[in-house]
Amino acid sequence: MTTYYGLYGQKVQYLASDPTDVQVGQVWYNSTSAVLKVRQQVTAAWATGGTMNTAREQVNGAGAQTAMIIAGGAPVSTASEIYNGSSWTAITGLPTGREAASVVGTQTAALAFGGFQGAPLFSSVITNGWDGSSWTTLNSLNTRRYAMGEVGTQAAALGWGGDNFPGARVSTPTESWNGTSWTTVNSLGTAMYYSAAAGTTGSALAFGGNFPTSPTGTINQTWDGTSWSTPPANLTTKIGPGFGFGTVSTAAIAASGNNQGSPLTTTQSYDGTSWTNLPQTVSTARSTGASAGSQASGIIAGGSPATGATEEWTGPAIESKTVTVT
Repeated sequence: MTTYYGLYGQKVQYLASDPTDVQVGQVWYNSTSAVLKVRQQVTAAWATGGTMNTAREQVNGAGAQTAMIIAGGAPVSTASEIYNGSSWTAITGLPTGREAASVVGTQTAALAFGGFQGAPLFSSVITNGWDGSSWTTLNSLNTRRYAMGEVGTQAAALGWGGDNFPGARVSTPTESWNGTSWTTVNSLGTAMYYSAAAGTTGSALAFGGNFPTSPTGTINQTWDGTSWSTPPANLTTKIGPGFGFGTVSTAAIAASGNNQGSPLTTTQSYDGTSWTNLPQTVSTARSTGASAGSQASGIIAGGSPATGATEEWTGPAIESKTVTVT
């Protein structure tokens, strides 16, 4: 019978706490927690999550894989929901219904701004804050838009691009939120709307979306806290108004979307230099839905065609796992 000692030439370590310098394949016994552990490689994968209560497209959201909030949707809706990692719960709706509003922050402290509210104003300047129980109306955007790209928190946010219908259909303005009001800052280098986003207000990545010229849905733009520039590598696959998430601008995931009307299930990963198509694909091809999370742990929900489908992303990682014997 093959033993661990026979394979690795050493006995299983008996330790009071988990070691800090651990190699893949290493096994040890934690005497404090009384468990056997192993260091292993985790394969990236998409998994089906709980279905939203209200199926919709043109919805946006923020938070984390196990604590997400979504708001608005099409047709023009006030509906808001929160996710706990397994199921969705309906919460107090937005004061004014909107499609494609931008949402940043957390499940208990979120900011929703802009959106498409319908005639006679169409695109919106409305900003709402969420405190975990209700929405309040805050100071408005300077330029009315929907389908903006966005990053940040309730106290510090950045919004860019968008559709200024019935004005300029694809726009470049960028606005910064300081917790109280919006300030117009340096514009995008290339007009875009429905862009996905990763990062923070000091270092953001805008990718995918729709543009006034080709190549539709592949251009990246980076924000350094002051101005926008174009990095050397664009997306490998056009995603149009697809999904994207990442807590830092150098580690992002782009998923699903559509390439000039053709639904996509692709997943792409960004390492700060280039994009790579991954073998893992989403189960439900869609666009204009909500997304949140990091490159290691993300979530997408809703989208067009109108759906309540939720999928959870786990990126490749190395972790310590308890060994169970049955």
